[in-house]
Amino acid sequence: MAKAARMSVWLEETESAKAPRGRRTEQPSGLDRDRITGTTVQLLDAEGLAKFSMRRLAGELGVTAMSVYWYVDTKDDLLELALDRVFGELTIDEDGPSEGDDWREWLRDLATAYRSLIVRHPWISPLAGNYLNIGPNALRFSFAVQRIVARTGLSLPRQRGAIASVFQFVYGYGTIEGHFRQRCVEVGMTRDEYYTKAMSGFSAPPEMADAVRHAEQLMAEGPDSGSVDQILDGDFEVALELQIAGIEALVARERAA
Repeated sequence: MAKAARMSVWLEETESAKAPRGRRTEQPSGLDRDRITGTTVQLLDAEGLAKFSMRRLAGELGVTAMSVYWYVDTKDDLLELALDRVFGELTIDEDGPSEGDDWREWLRDLATAYRSLIVRHPWISPLAGNYLNIGPNALRFSFAVQRIVARTGLSLPRQRGAIASVFQFVYGYGTIEGHFRQRCVEVGMTRDEYYTKAMSGFSAPPEMADAVRHAEQLMAEGPDSGSVDQILDGDFEVALELQIAGIEALVARERAA
């Protein structure tokens, strides 16, 4: 018989503090789901997703691994709770833009905040792609995005595409940036040091000389040249403006039609 597909911890109807089947009769003292989730986030930030385990978490909490299962059924449930916990760091205006507000500014602010979240917690990237992500904080974020894009004037079917275009771009940009920052921490270098060392150690074959020269010019020219962080910020702003310009062009095309 095929194994039933896992859906979401948010769809489960089990109690949040139930005991593992027949294994314990008393709840461990000093624990609750909120504390366990917060410690999970701290471990994921410090050590990454690959090193995370229920045993490692239990050690950090000073309990046995089985004690944690009073509060979550599986590791996946706990990771999903941690994912929603960090979405709670986003400042969400429940009302969204009103008549007269510039939806572009709202979109810029939320997209920038989302990028920062992904960079700050690089472990959320694979989780966001694997889980339904329907916790209360994630839903508040999703609904805020929908309210902003609804103000653009796009038709409903094209609003879906606009949301995908902007926030999948931000997801990809933030994921790559977060992985780069994480790598720099792992090797004990600043981002500028890592970039300088990588570029100085790269030797292109002769047939790629023109392409490499152009790449060097791209990195050296313009108002946003400078530190790696300045370049990343400048590139993000340009790319986001292109997303916004695309929405504006599509709105104009719909109105003309």
